[in-house]
Amino acid sequence: MMRKKSLLALAAAGALILGLAGCAAGGDNSGDTGGEATGDAGREGGLITIIVNDPANPYWKTEGDVAASVAEELGYDTTVGAHKGDANTENTLIDTAISNNSVAIILDPANADGSIAAVKKADAAGIPVFLVNAEINETGIAKAQLVSNNAQGAALGAQEWVKQMGEAGEYVELFGAPSDNNAQTRSNGFTTVISQYPELVKLGEEVADWDRTKGHDKMQSLLQSNPSLTGLIAGNDEMALGAIAALKEAGKLDGVVVGGFDGAPDAVSAIEAGELAYTVLQPVAVYAEEAVRLADEFIRTGEAPETEKQSFDCILITAENVDKMTAPFTYSG
Repeated sequence: MMRKKSLLALAAAGALILGLAGCAAGGDNSGDTGGEATGDAGREGGLITIIVNDPANPYWKTEGDVAASVAEELGYDTTVGAHKGDANTENTLIDTAISNNSVAIILDPANADGSIAAVKKADAAGIPVFLVNAEINETGIAKAQLVSNNAQGAALGAQEWVKQMGEAGEYVELFGAPSDNNAQTRSNGFTTVISQYPELVKLGEEVADWDRTKGHDKMQSLLQSNPSLTGLIAGNDEMALGAIAALKEAGKLDGVVVGGFDGAPDAVSAIEAGELAYTVLQPVAVYAEEAVRLADEFIRTGEAPETEKQSFDCILITAENVDKMTAPFTYSG
């Protein structure tokens, strides 16, 4: 496998770490969306296996790109695989990581419950697992679980959405994949804020599984049932962007406030075009790098992080500060 070169996103992520101390597979494998993993060990550090969800989504591509780049700069070989949210594929990728004698696994888990067995299997084989982006519903088996502060980010987004709605109107929500705890956490965060405004009335909700095409189709359905809606709040940018496409097709985008979550490049462009009200940036480049550095420390010293579950604060991106997005998922304000 070709050694990946340092990414602009990684360099910018380093700057973000300095600025946010308080607070998707890529490179040679970026075309591998079918769950296969490629790569071979050989350098002194050994093989680090990186498993993401679906690199067709830029969020997960960045996650895999950054993790692989940092690992290779530290002297490891890397392989990047994708499970696409399927626990069976994830299990196969874990088996491959074990048979390849990986020295560590960086995993974005497919399912909060369904991924537990796979993590336990790797741990039993003596391979430390470091989770990124999503948690599992058990502690003590992964060495670390690094995620965005989804509750904080949801509150940030909902407050901005309420402001742009003028604290009144009828709205709908697009919900992420139910198997991912982040979906419910964000939805709960939205509700906590919006429920304080009695003139904001929720007309409906649909599950769109973090997917742009599903966001488009579910938005079409919601529009047919609720033609008077004036707002949409979405659990991620892909669903929001799909909804925007449906609203444009119906000629109704100008009258609807749409909010997203992730800080994806296409969402940044939509804010610049005046189509998306805001997005909530998840610092994926930051914690993808941190996961690899924690893995490296464990490999070298045997010391696991003192705190298993760690969260990283999100940043609200609007028309006022969108120019400070200098690279994918990287804020340099």
